[in-house]
Amino acid sequence: MLDGIKLGVGGVAIVAAFLLGVAFFLSWERPPIESEQIGYDGVGMVTHTNPRIDAELQARNEPPISMGRMPPGGQPAGEVYENVQVLGSLSEDQFNQLMVSITNWVSPDEGCAYCHNVENMASDEVYTKIVSRRMIQMTQHINANYESHVGQTGVNCYTCHRGNHVPEYLWVEEDGVDPAKGMTADRQGQNLATEIAVYSSLPYTALEDLLTQPGAQIRVQEGQALPTVPLEPGTKKTEVTYSLMMNMSDGLGVNCTYCHNSRSWADWEQSPPARATAWHGIQMAQDVNANYLIPLQSALPAHRLGPAGDAPKASCATCHQGLPLPMNGAPMLEDHPELGRVME
Repeated sequence: MLDGIKLGVGGVAIVAAFLLGVAFFLSWERPPIESEQIGYDGVGMVTHTNPRIDAELQARNEPPISMGRMPPGGQPAGEVYENVQVLGSLSEDQFNQLMVSITNWVSPDEGCAYCHNVENMASDEVYTKIVSRRMIQMTQHINANYESHVGQTGVNCYTCHRGNHVPEYLWVEEDGVDPAKGMTADRQGQNLATEIAVYSSLPYTALEDLLTQPGAQIRVQEGQALPTVPLEPGTKKTEVTYSLMMNMSDGLGVNCTYCHNSRSWADWEQSPPARATAWHGIQMAQDVNANYLIPLQSALPAHRLGPAGDAPKASCATCHQGLPLPMNGAPMLEDHPELGRVME
């Protein structure tokens, strides 16, 4: 019943059509849409931007307020404080400034108590201290070894956290997926609307298949017309690759031609420079997931794990959050160059 009136089949259909119409109207990206040609005529190398969505993204991607670089002052932090395992060579003043910055980046409300027992700051009894120490090492590793992706801009804790304890755009494995019926009982990781696959029918296993192990092969097509061996990579791997590409496009807020030339999708020589940058980003994501984030599973409490019991992991969206350059390329190492190198 609706307001005391019984609806027949026709009435239900009318109500459903009305609701669908409202949903379409509210989700429709009305003009004007801005377009920019980035390639040769006739090859579809065009980027489209909705200025209203873009304005919202810009507002959400403001960099943190700079406090300026702290000059060295005081003794080495490792001599002043106990159990400083990563940043002991910083001066006391520099160390304290970095701790204040990390607090603002990750736990602005709780302060030091989010990672420390304030009655014994040297203790490792709070799990977040163990995690944050490893994340500092990860940040240094990224900046020192993946300049091909992060450039001189670099990353710091705020790049992903944006004032949150846990970055908003981490991902975990899907679990509890209802099996399909009949002859399609094995979904093969497909045909289920998930955020990972950008709500397409493509495999929702793309991130766990391709972003958790260094060297995972991301392939779309065979290199020869009539291969003499069984087809490789095959349809399944191709679909997983397309799912990853859609996830990357969504995370950066761009379409395929940001990294590929639609005249020849596979040809590196005809691709925009962004494709090489993205390739290094994939290697970086595989590395940090395999060597920094996944190993933290044993240190995390149950409520920080995914429904399948796995640790949260990174994808392109974790840093980019809808923009080709995180926070429009704001420099993240100016105040804290110590995060730009591996140090003890």
